Parts: sequence; structure tokens; C-alpha cells
Amino acid sequence: MTTTDTHCPYCSLQCGMRLRATDTGAAPVEVLERPEFPVNLGALCGKGRTAPAVLRPGVRLTGPLVRDAPGGELRPASWDEALDRTAAGLSAARDGHGRDAVGVFGGGGLTNEKAYLLGKFARVVLGTANIDYNGRFCMSSAAAAHRRAFGLDRGLPFPLADVARTGCVILVGANPAETMPPALRYFRELRENGGRLIVVDPRRTRTAELADLHLQPLPGGDLALALGLLHLVVADGHLDEDFIARRTTGFEAARAAAMAHWPERVERLTGVPAAQLAAAVEMFTGAPEGMVLTARGPEQHSKGTDTVGAWIDLCLATGRSGRPLSGYGCLTGQGNGQGGREHGQKADQLPGYRSIEDPAARAHVASVWGVDPERLPGPGLSAYELLDRLGRPDGVRALLVMGSNPVVSAPRAAHVTERLGALDFLAVADLVLSETARLADVVLPSAQWAEETGTLTNLEGRVILRRRAVDPPPGVRDDLAVLHGLAGRLGVPKGFPVDPEEVFEELRRASAGGPADYSGISYARIGAEDGVFWPCPEESHPGTPRMFLDRFATPDGRARFAAVAHRPAAEEPDADFPLFLTTGRVVGQYQSGAQTRRVEELAEAAPGPFVELHPALAGRLGVAEGQLLAVSSRRGRAVAPARVTDTIRPDTVFMPFHWGGEGRVNSVTNPALDPVSGMPEFKVCAVRVERAAATEAAR
Repeated sequence: MTTTDTHCPYCSLQCGMRLRATDTGAAPVEVLERPEFPVNLGALCGKGRTAPAVLRPGVRLTGPLVRDAPGGELRPASWDEALDRTAAGLSAARDGHGRDAVGVFGGGGLTNEKAYLLGKFARVVLGTANIDYNGRFCMSSAAAAHRRAFGLDRGLPFPLADVARTGCVILVGANPAETMPPALRYFRELRENGGRLIVVDPRRTRTAELADLHLQPLPGGDLALALGLLHLVVADGHLDEDFIARRTTGFEAARAAAMAHWPERVERLTGVPAAQLAAAVEMFTGAPEGMVLTARGPEQHSKGTDTVGAWIDLCLATGRSGRPLSGYGCLTGQGNGQGGREHGQKADQLPGYRSIEDPAARAHVASVWGVDPERLPGPGLSAYELLDRLGRPDGVRALLVMGSNPVVSAPRAAHVTERLGALDFLAVADLVLSETARLADVVLPSAQWAEETGTLTNLEGRVILRRRAVDPPPGVRDDLAVLHGLAGRLGVPKGFPVDPEEVFEELRRASAGGPADYSGISYARIGAEDGVFWPCPEESHPGTPRMFLDRFATPDGRARFAAVAHRPAAEEPDADFPLFLTTGRVVGQYQSGAQTRRVEELAEAAPGPFVELHPALAGRLGVAEGQLLAVSSRRGRAVAPARVTDTIRPDTVFMPFHWGGEGRVNSVTNPALDPVSGMPEFKVCAVRVERAAATEAAR
């Protein structure tokens, strides 16, 4: 049987895999190893191995659904009826309340082609400013800090393989052992090669167990911690003054800010002993090269941009940036978290990572789209702001959601669910009947992954090609076909192709000359080279696996220090809510769990939510392993069994965020936003924990 070389549908590693069609009556394809792909070298986690299970008819949607009346049941419908009703719902809101009363909410798992065409659909067909996506909840603070410091955001400015060859890595708020297991090989190889690993995390995770040094700060303490390390770099004479003078600006202000964060003060703010701060600095500066890698831990905060900026400052001050085997990088989370934020589904952005407020950028993209630049709307609301105003007089009244499940994934999720219910009209395009799709007036079943072709951009900036291996079921359509059908019904019959390669060719033209320039990348070239790194401005260009070696992407070519200072989290413990809550993922599930919870093997490995707490806290509460706990904040409560472990701080509890229902931790989390990135503060809030009432335990 023939096989198809493609990529995993989950995280940003985009692991290479090979698919073979089957006729066994179970899943339509089976997964084989593809050892030649350079990122994972054939290795796959359980999610990748079991991915075909989601494509089974009993698991996924196989035809459109519509709701005849509010509160009524969803029923099967034809594609014509579903698209007609969607177009009518969007038109009614726009005609009755104005263009910005229509909104679009996208996803970080959409292919580049879908993300690009979704942004074009919002701005050209609907004319709305209100488009954003769930990537705002993932990498936006790191992206903002990256742009501020370097003039350009690419998650990793070097290939992942370089991690194994550097001298020291500070890994901040990341747990790749559970979130992207095939990447763990690079951290193991780092240590085998004589390099050192420092892990910063309030929990002693499986990743932290590999570390030479584990720093265990209070949730929300990462900014103070980074500033404390920079203070010691200055005080102990570890500055790379030549690098600072030649390749940076703004150091004096950053140094002054750092000097206000002496070790004893940072120990009080973070709980990390001053001796450990000194050991981390000696380890990092004692290696010839070094990297700082962050993930959602320091980023999902109301001060996330400043926090990442402080970690970047540490790299710049020590000359660990813009050089081989050194630099700052962000471990992007979602499958197309990088490409998804480059080509137009963010509220403030046009294709090629252009600013929507830049007149030249507007003129260029408008010329590719064949419209007057004046017709393009300006920036809209960021993701949570958009969701918060749904159904209000000044907000969106009709919403199209594509590839996202905010009922589970958004902060203050019960409130977001209420706002979705207040809409005049909601349409959801997805592979499965997610919690959000269950609220919709129209559900549009999407072809996914093995059933479609399209490009994605992994965490390294490597543009790869997922290839179609099998046809989708007869009642299922690709999202490009959905946008084509809606555009035609809304009066724009041209400009929305259904062929992904045709869309990509237009994306190449739209991105040309922009910060994320894909114009030299083609389907043929991706196939021949197993991925091409952007920027790649022409077909003769080799691509850019390592960035900033000669200059940074700022107007003067210099990196910019960020002069930032510690500030507390938006909400810290008090007498009523005395504990910290932090959230994260587990190895058996992915994001909102809409797909992975439907895979039997993964559901058995991670069957439901839990509350992780220290034995000392469990003793004070009088709770034993497995007993139900209620975790309450000022916004809501979540109920889940206790998991007692000494790997977490006694003042902190942890819950994974993959589940809805009573165990939905995002009922509790805080939507306080970073003022630069619009990132909500998922990673820390104040909670009260108590044994659940008997009535809850009986449910």
C-alpha cells in the first residue's frame, strides 16, 4: 500500500510521520515512523501515534448540524442549508448593527492557508476589525517581547537541534517531557554533551527532574527572578561589555532597573534562595554559549511581555544572543502557533507579520487582494476582549469560530460561555462536536490533518507541508471550501480558492517584503528540502535557520534592552483566597482536549482533571488522595479529585486545563490582560481550596 509523508496534527514540533491508508473499518489511516524528518527523527508521543482515532466516524462530525430555535436540539442539515443560514446570520448582524458587529475567532492549529484566508474573509468579505484567535492565549507575550527586543518574532531563532550543542540552557516555565515529549531528546543530549540545564518551575516536573539546578519560584515570580539574575550578572562582573556596546541599545536603563532587585529582595519575592540565584548565574555565565527558552509559565501573565523582556535582557547582557548556539527562544505551543500569528488572523496584523496600522503594509496587501486600502478595517479587539463583549451593544453580535474551543480554553470560562449564549448567531467549524460547537446555531464539519493538504510553521520557523492521505467523509468539507462558500453567498464570488496550493501562492505574494517573508517558499521546495525556514525572500534564497547572526531586525540593527521592574500579579493570595493556583498540561491530553479526550488510549492515561497539592496542605485540609476538592476564586469554582505530591510548593495548587464541566479550571482563572500583548493571566490567581460538599461528591 502507498504511504504519505506528513506531520502530526498536534503540537508545534510538527513531528514527521508517515501515513498508510487502511481498510480495516477502524481508523482510515495508520501511523508509521518517518525517521528522516530532522525534528523528531521518527519519535512520536502517544498523541501522535493515536491521532488517526479521531478520524473515526463515531468520533468526528460527518455532516452539518443546525438549530431551528434557541434552546432547541441540533439536527442534521445539508451543506446548502448550513451555509445559507451562516451567511444569513452574519449578514443580519452586519446589516443591523454595523460591520464590527460581526466577528471571527480562529485557531493556532489552522494551516497557514486557512489562517491567511480567514483573515482575508474577515476584512474583505465581512469588513470587520473583529478577528482574533486562540493563539492570543498562548505565545502573544513572547511574541511582543521578541518584537520589542529584536524587531521580529520567530519563536526559535535557531533550529531545535542547536539546543543539544549549547553550553547551558535556562528553561523557564516549560515542561517538554509532557507537552512535547520528542523534544526532550535535545535536553538529554545537552547534558550528555557536557552542557548544563537549569529549570525554572513552581513544580518539580518530569522535565525539572533532568535539571542540574531547579529553581522553584512562587507563581508570578518569574519577572523578579530574571531581574535578580541580571543584578548578579552586573554585580559579579559577568557582563559582555563589548557585545552590549556593539550590538545593543538601552542597557543603562535596564541595568538601573535590575540593580533594584538584589538577591535578598528577590528571595523574599520569589522564595528562591539567594544561593541558588548565584549558582544559576555561575552556571549560565560559565558556559561558552547559552540559551534561555520560555514557554507559557512566564508568558501567561498580566506582566508576561515584561517578564520575557527581562529574560531576553539576561541573554543580551551576557552576549548570549545573535551568536551561534546562543539566544532567547520561545517554545511555541500550538501546532501552527507560529504561522497562525503571521498571516492575518490576529486583530492587529496583516499577512507577512505586517502591522495593520502601517500604511505601506495596508497598500501592499490591498493590492494583492484587489481592494482599496481604505476599505481595510483597522485593528480590532484582542481575543478575550472580543469574547467578553459578545452580545453586548458595543460588541460582536454574530460570530464565526474556526478551530477553537473557548468554552474550555478561555479564562473566566463560565462568563465566556454566557457571552456566547448572548449572541444573535454563532457558527462553529470544527472536526468534533466540541463544547463550543454544542452552543452553535450552525455546526460545520471540517476536514482535518490526514484529509487535507496545507502548510504549517513549526516552533523553529520551519515551513512544512502536511499532505492529504485519504479523502474526508462525504459530508465533510475543508475549511477553505467553507470560506469559499460563505464568501460567494456574501457577495464576493472570487478570491477565495479551494485549492490550498493556490491559496499559498497568493500568501507568498502577500507576505513578500514583510517581516515573515514566505515569497521564496513553494510546495515543491518544501517537499524537496523537508521544510524551509523563513524569512525566505526569493526562490534562490537558502532560507534562514539561524537569525540575528549579523544584525537584529530593528531599524539600526541593534537589539533593545527592556527596562522593566517587578510588579505583583493582578491577584495575589489574601485571607479569603490564601493559595496560588497555576495551570498547565498533562502528557495524555492536548489543549482543550476536544480531540484527545475522544481517544480511548489517551483517555485511559489521563481520564480527568485533578488538583495537585502538597502533603502539608493536604494535611491541613484533612484530605486524602482521590478525595474531591473544590477550588474557588472570585470568578468561579472547579471540582476535581486530589492528587497529593511533594513536587509542588505547599502554598500552590495545580490543575490541568483540558476538561470542561465541573473540573474546568478556566472557570477559576483570571482574565487580567497584559497591556502590550493582550495575554490573560492564566498562570496565577488566588484561590481557596476545601473538601467538596457531599452533594458534589455524589455527582
